[in-house]
Amino acid sequence: KKPSSLGSRASRAPRAMAKLAHGIPAVGLGVWKIANDQCANAVYECLKMGYRHIDSACDYGNEKEVGEGIARAIKEGICTREDLWVTSKLWNTYHRPEHVEAAFRRSLNDLGLEYMDLYLIHFPISLKFVPFEKRYPPGWTFDPDSSDPKMEMESVSTRETWEAMEALVAGGCCRNIGVANFNCQHLRDLLSYAKIRPICNQVELHPYLQQEKLLRFCNENKIPLVGFSPLGALSYQELGMATATDSVLEESVVKEIAAKHGRSPGQIVLRWAVQRGTGVIPKSSNPERQKANLSLFDFELSAEEMGKMKLLDKHRRFNDPGVFCEAAFNTFCPIFD
Repeated sequence: KKPSSLGSRASRAPRAMAKLAHGIPAVGLGVWKIANDQCANAVYECLKMGYRHIDSACDYGNEKEVGEGIARAIKEGICTREDLWVTSKLWNTYHRPEHVEAAFRRSLNDLGLEYMDLYLIHFPISLKFVPFEKRYPPGWTFDPDSSDPKMEMESVSTRETWEAMEALVAGGCCRNIGVANFNCQHLRDLLSYAKIRPICNQVELHPYLQQEKLLRFCNENKIPLVGFSPLGALSYQELGMATATDSVLEESVVKEIAAKHGRSPGQIVLRWAVQRGTGVIPKSSNPERQKANLSLFDFELSAEEMGKMKLLDKHRRFNDPGVFCEAAFNTFCPIFD
């Protein structure tokens, strides 16, 4: 199948039917950096709008609030549990096999769910275990109160962690497992021994970081790509990891295409992503932007417009542990070349 096959199907289908392989809804709500006091309502309102895919993680520190929003929507009859696709992620400090199930069940309990649709290895980075009762979420540094706080690495193979992830599926409370922030070689190694193949690789993906080789590799191996930070720099400006001048939404070609279709630049960028056959999980607590982010399937970009978008690729990665771990956590930790 061509990478754009999802786009042509989705443009003719109700948005509830716009799905990647394995039933993953193509558009979801990402809850990274949604404040705890806003998160439950943001999730609830998005479910009212028609969202059915919620992307969470232990590290985001708001899974209880996500669960509250889900529970309210289900109680009010807006959706059923079976309508939803809920993703969470295994944090770096829980990669040892003996910690995987406990971490999974903590997320499951915080979300108030009986099963998880998808559980991902958050990063191919293994850190020293921090007991749940000591600090949760544990974050990146082993001892934040130290005079020299750093990440402390743990020697755990992906194979050990993956086999424990597979056991979650066998246990029945986890429907699917996958990975995040994996490159081609990470995936190639994983596929050499996995008894249960990953059904998703969640990575940073936007017009400035199009990852064509990774997309082709994943397509050939039937592993859908789901893009976090699909609007690029917006998620990172408040963290000081990007500036307003890094925004793809300010590109003249994006604005021109948006004007032609009567859409916002953000909708053009998201439509480009789903038309390539990738999923998107934009984060927003703004109701108007949430609605706009979901309204992607009643228009389509032309081949010429998709070609223009392709020329925007700068290989610009905003979420790079090889950069931010050293800057923020005094530890050089590259995972991308």
